[in-house]
Amino acid sequence: MPLRRFEFAFEDRYVRPARLFGVTPRTSGIEVDDHELRARFGTWRIATPLANIRKVQVTGPYRFVKTAGPARLGVTDRGLTFATNSRAGVQLDFAQPITGIDWRLGLIKHPNLTLTPTDVDGLADLLRLTAR
Repeated sequence: MPLRRFEFAFEDRYVRPARLFGVTPRTSGIEVDDHELRARFGTWRIATPLANIRKVQVTGPYRFVKTAGPARLGVTDRGLTFATNSRAGVQLDFAQPITGIDWRLGLIKHPNLTLTPTDVDGLADLLRLTAR
């Protein structure tokens, strides 16, 4: 499979809070190649083998106060969210939790990740082909 790139879908009201944390269209994006999913969200990054993706689902809508701004850590499940809109996103569940919120140290592990690309269905369909 050739490298596929997906941009984040920035809803107007998300732009300013995201920018405060260094999240802009230039500093964010999603890439999928033959072996790996990578996402950048300002200074936050994740990378995981495609084989680690256990489940893919389209989710949303989201509450602005719970998703706008920086990368978000779910208090109840340690899930990670890279959100740029309130409409819809792709939630990925992992066989082995990944690092992300503290990607340099890797102390916190995330069992799932939510991304909000411009092509929600395209990313979901692509990753469903690889989910276990």
